[in-house]
Amino acid sequence: MWDGEDYQRRFDDLAASGVDVHGEADFVAAFAPERVLDAGCGSGRVAIELARRGIEVVGVDVDASMLEAAARRAPDLRWVTCDLVDLDLGERFDVVVLAGNVPLFTPPGTQPAVIRSCARHVAEGGVVVVGFSLGRGYELVDLDRDATAAGLVLAERWATWDRQPFPGDGSYSVSAFRSAS
Repeated sequence: MWDGEDYQRRFDDLAASGVDVHGEADFVAAFAPERVLDAGCGSGRVAIELARRGIEVVGVDVDASMLEAAARRAPDLRWVTCDLVDLDLGERFDVVVLAGNVPLFTPPGTQPAVIRSCARHVAEGGVVVVGFSLGRGYELVDLDRDATAAGLVLAERWATWDRQPFPGDGSYSVSAFRSAS
């Protein structure tokens, strides 16, 4: 269980000190989406910034404390409490983004189901974007296998949210997948 306010406070403090905390939102906005699913949205930092830019966003997270923090900051956005394994909104999105190490925070062994659930929500021509730290138990070979099994193909991969070439220092990856069909 997380403390959503404490988690958000770290980003608020970084922003107050002049650090740009919107790299993920910049990255997603570059796809010019109309609708975004922020899967594993946490305290809503990415979703709220995308909405500020005029993009329709739905945030989903399993942790009630995180969603409470998100809803306090943006009560007009749609926040859904749901385990990503069971996600079935019956909707499609131009971008489905898993930012902030989402695959690392899901219970071990559930990542294939999480990727499948997210793939079901991407619109034709859309993209599923997954960013996470490497060397922490779920690796790119696992992600690529799970994405392929979910009907996705790797479109591009970067080392950072600001599109530095992969592998960079090898500690992080941001992968964009498109539907194979």
